[in-house]
Amino acid sequence: MSGLVDALLIVIAVIVVIARQFRASRIDTDRRWWLLPAVLAVVALREPGLVDAHHRTASVTLLVAELLTGLAIGAGWAWTSRIWTEPDGAVWSRSTKASGAVWAVGIALRVGLFALGAAIGVHQDSSALLLALAATLLVRSGTLVRRAHSLRPAPAPAPAYGEPKVRSTGKERV
Repeated sequence: MSGLVDALLIVIAVIVVIARQFRASRIDTDRRWWLLPAVLAVVALREPGLVDAHHRTASVTLLVAELLTGLAIGAGWAWTSRIWTEPDGAVWSRSTKASGAVWAVGIALRVGLFALGAAIGVHQDSSALLLALAATLLVRSGTLVRRAHSLRPAPAPAPAYGEPKVRSTGKERV
């Protein structure tokens, strides 16, 4: 029953994450964008069924393929998201149709990996999917934060030594 509950929670989380990304959302570069993926990774790694004890090599190979798929989906999702800067300096993002295509291809690849594992008799736990989801969110968030920093205007440089000083327009004493 625990595996069914985990799978249901993962499906719900993916649906919520995908649905939220097609609405404009502000990118807050000051918050801890890595915290949710770290929590998901810890939850996934604490489960004992990450690697099948009877098929270690095949299980680890499938896990690595799942993680690489997750990293690729995160990168593709971040680079196909539209980002823009508002006049007040806030950076916003929204997923595009291309982002939806990235998700569709990623889900198809994950289903294919699961089917391959089932065909060769590897027991697959939901913790591998959860770990790949953490990798996806980590890469996406990190890439979007990096892109957001590149959009922000650079602070005005301080005057160099010897340049004339600008007088204040405030009250002066005589």
